[in-house]
Amino acid sequence: MDLATAIFVGTIAAATPMLLAALGELVVEKSGVLNLGLEGMMLIGAAVAFWLAISGWGLPLAFVGGALAGMLASGLFALLALVFLANQYATGLALAIFGTGLSAMIGMGFGSQPVATLKPLAIPLLGDIPLLGPLLFRFDIVVYLTLAMVPAVWWWLTRSKSGLILRTIGESPENAHAIGYPVRRIRLAAILFGGAMAGLGGAYLSVAYVGIWVENMTAGRGWIALSLVVFAAWRPWRALAGAVLFGGFTILQLHGQILGLPLPSEALSALPYLATIVALVLISQKRRRGMEVPASLARPFRPGA
Repeated sequence: MDLATAIFVGTIAAATPMLLAALGELVVEKSGVLNLGLEGMMLIGAAVAFWLAISGWGLPLAFVGGALAGMLASGLFALLALVFLANQYATGLALAIFGTGLSAMIGMGFGSQPVATLKPLAIPLLGDIPLLGPLLFRFDIVVYLTLAMVPAVWWWLTRSKSGLILRTIGESPENAHAIGYPVRRIRLAAILFGGAMAGLGGAYLSVAYVGIWVENMTAGRGWIALSLVVFAAWRPWRALAGAVLFGGFTILQLHGQILGLPLPSEALSALPYLATIVALVLISQKRRRGMEVPASLARPFRPGA
């Protein structure tokens, strides 16, 4: 595999966990809820998935376990934010901190034991196509499923009745409640979906992308996924583009010295996070027109208030 192909394949793989978490958070925020706990949910999903993998349960169950772990963690957030009407910013930050500590505790006994990671799919004929074959058909099944989630989420949000109801709740939960929609129940479903996607992103990191347990292995990817939702203006296709961009910065730090970039390794390691800050600053300077920001984002809903 030549260097250009390796960089492209690595970029898509690096973008996958961030895209999974970002798509889930996009749906959550479209319902009017802001969950800042992506980093914690990804870490919990990574730890549980790795534990299942080294315990011999197999990679499919490891991914399921990671998704369920993220969902359970998001359920705790939902209890505090939807039932007790706790501040969503503080609750999300608390979940991020809780997930970091819990994942470290789960992973205490893992040591440096590796697991067998997912292998790229061997697609007959297609993988042999000159130029396109090595670029498009060197990924594992989770990458392809993640890419398929982008049009699926877009279609559901823009073309389905349930997606329209979710967006209506995100704009005005009071009006949605007045015409009979169960606002809290729908927001709960969105939060659980977001937690499952974040857990899957963490599981992909630990049992497919890295294959070994490293404490705090998300290394800020949950925060980058949060910024991706804003960068994408709450649109799934833009989230894909943003994830590939940030995935490219992540890979660039690995290949920067080979490419001869005149930057120290510390600067290359900081590139994804610098790009996150720059993206958020640029977005904040633009007009809100076309941003599709949910009007009730992070605002608690009190039935009958």
